[in-house]
Amino acid sequence: MRTVGVEEELLVVDAESGRPLSVAERVRRKATSPEELDKAGLSEDESSPGGTVEAELQRQQVETDTPPRTDLGDLEKDVCAWRGLAVSAARKAGARIIASGTSPVEATPDLVSDDRYEEMLERFGMTTSEHLSCGCHVHVSVESDEEGVGVLDRIRVWLPALLAVSSNSPYFQGKDTRYASFRSQLMARWPSAGPYDVFGSAEAYHRLVENMCGSGVLLDKAMAYFDARLSERYPTVEVRVADVCMDPRDAVLLAALSRGLVETGAREWSEGRPAPAVPTAMLRLATWQAGREGVRGNLLAPSTQRPRPAAEVLHALVDHVRPALEEAGDVALVEERVAELLERGSGADRQRAVLERTNRMSEVVADIARVTAGLAD
Repeated sequence: MRTVGVEEELLVVDAESGRPLSVAERVRRKATSPEELDKAGLSEDESSPGGTVEAELQRQQVETDTPPRTDLGDLEKDVCAWRGLAVSAARKAGARIIASGTSPVEATPDLVSDDRYEEMLERFGMTTSEHLSCGCHVHVSVESDEEGVGVLDRIRVWLPALLAVSSNSPYFQGKDTRYASFRSQLMARWPSAGPYDVFGSAEAYHRLVENMCGSGVLLDKAMAYFDARLSERYPTVEVRVADVCMDPRDAVLLAALSRGLVETGAREWSEGRPAPAVPTAMLRLATWQAGREGVRGNLLAPSTQRPRPAAEVLHALVDHVRPALEEAGDVALVEERVAELLERGSGADRQRAVLERTNRMSEVVADIARVTAGLAD
């Protein structure tokens, strides 16, 4: 069975005001101390992938990642445990951890002192200096680059649906963006981000990435910010389209659907079934629509690229990957959590409901912190 792992970017915010705090390095050091790891029953094993708390682009962010798992129950325990470790460490720094795609309150991004980040600032200017957003990246194992690219070609039409599932960034700098995922708009500012063409082969994929770097626009291969790509570090397809999910249960749903898509795409590739011939221009529209509407409005159906209710598109996604879900034993979990998601809404819907109820953005942040830490219904 294919392994799956989850990377989550998280914001470190002031416990009172909810404003992002530049104490991420202090949180990271505390979280990765032997005492904290032992208390949480965790360990950082440099010989194997995952299981870390790392720095990110801005000083107000940390990133956690899980070890690769085959069982989704184990994955959910890992997601909660590594979040819990970051939450505990942040508390000792007078801060909170929130899983939100953007900061709901005003924030001044504070770039980490790093040669590569400084080069990014010089090259991309305000796109770098203003970029304070948090995504969720799901890694699913593949047997080879050829299989991985075959998967990338066949899952691209479904990635907007994953963005809708994860949508969790309706507010930015204290303002209502009118989007369910404004993070997706911030990502679109990077020159390599978003939907991609059908590659056709691993050779074509690597040639394109080399040419993108050779253009002088990108600094390196790590800046190929496609919505899904071959990982540079692991033998995986890395699904990058999603916001970080507020609720860890949604992160596991995202992982289950991603693994189902990768397994389904790999089977289609091995059988010689062609990739859907949907123009990238239409996928850009589908991604925009998913970021705008989340799970409460219409999405573009992958088969027709015409608007259909989000529930219909998500049910079609589940049906598309059902054989893979059945083989992995994931059908019941996915069906249950899709139903829950459609009933209660995504993280974006919860953020809006809290603001409508309290009229205080600080209460939105406080609620996100409780859900992130597993302390809310």
